[in-house]
Amino acid sequence: MKKSIIYSFIALFALSVGIMGFDVAEPSALEIIKKSDARLKGKSSKSVMTMKIIRPKYTRTMKIKSWAKGDDYSLMLVTSPARDKGSSTLKRKKEMWSWQPRTQRAVKLPPSMMSNSWMGSDLSNDDLVRQSSTVRDYTHKKIGKQKIEGRLCYKIQLTPKPNAPVVWGKVIIWISTKDYLQLKTEFYDDENYLVNTILGKKVKKLGGKLLPSVMEIIPAEEEGHKTILQYNSMQFNTNIKDSFFSVQNMKRVR
Repeated sequence: MKKSIIYSFIALFALSVGIMGFDVAEPSALEIIKKSDARLKGKSSKSVMTMKIIRPKYTRTMKIKSWAKGDDYSLMLVTSPARDKGSSTLKRKKEMWSWQPRTQRAVKLPPSMMSNSWMGSDLSNDDLVRQSSTVRDYTHKKIGKQKIEGRLCYKIQLTPKPNAPVVWGKVIIWISTKDYLQLKTEFYDDENYLVNTILGKKVKKLGGKLLPSVMEIIPAEEEGHKTILQYNSMQFNTNIKDSFFSVQNMKRVR
């Protein structure tokens, strides 16, 4: 009789703990990536940002407007300095186009140019196209937890699936356990050498979402090189038609 009472008490306690939320299973690595990816994206977005390119002997600052719709469409327009004003870059699905006002030419970038630097920064043309998906094209594994920017994060390793359109040998992402913010990402080549690190900093509300407002891109093997993207404003789920992302519009958008 006493044993049955004890077992009943244990069962009742376990049930009450579950109801109170103390025994809720942690999300899987894939679920974490999906939640973080959804936070970063809306059906469409519009942003204004400042890009600072830092080099050992100089610093260069640019102002940029950006429009995006899903994974297939994006348009980036340089609004300053004067020498670069009006330059734009268009992504339409797997195509990428560049427009330079000085030459009055729209150029479709060939695969051989995808690894080139975008506007002299530490971002490549391929970074802007982002043909791969962190959700679809990788397998995901939690490899620990670590604090980044004072926030406890899941540390997740992404390994590319066979035949996926992925240029990296592996990717490691630190995502906060509370708000699913991507606060650090490391990109490795096929020989397991670190190539780039992206740090998410200065978390604040942007377009109604809590997001890092500053992204630092740091190449591993170029000392003194860094690119800083600061998001000044963002709007999500704006009404943008597919026709906005055309070669004709990239020449006249303002």
